[in-house]
Amino acid sequence: MNYLPEPVRPPGVVQLPDGTHIYSDSLPATYTGPQVVHQHIHQAPPDKTVQRIALGSGVGAGAVAAGVYFGPLLVAALASMAASLAFLAFLALVLGWGVHTVVKSVGGSEGTQAAKNIRTAARRRRG
Repeated sequence: MNYLPEPVRPPGVVQLPDGTHIYSDSLPATYTGPQVVHQHIHQAPPDKTVQRIALGSGVGAGAVAAGVYFGPLLVAALASMAASLAFLAFLALVLGWGVHTVVKSVGGSEGTQAAKNIRTAARRRRG
């Protein structure tokens, strides 16, 4: 007794009465028309352009690996530097505003008169 299930044959394979298998070129009896193939075409992300140019110009895999590794690393470093510079600029602005406010409040009428004199002198030079 054979308890194993019948082996699954690939489509198009037919077993002849003598036990041999052959490929059948005929279509299956349940043919319903052409099969619809859904093909999705995706655009490569922009960071692959450098690697493709490097591969197309005959540069080795080391340059491609360096581009893949150091590209995002360079972007992260530049972003970190930009964030640090933006923070320092904000800090300088806040400190400048604070110094201006303190000097304006501490300075009496003499400071106010000096600021007016400077403004008047600057207008005379322009006009």
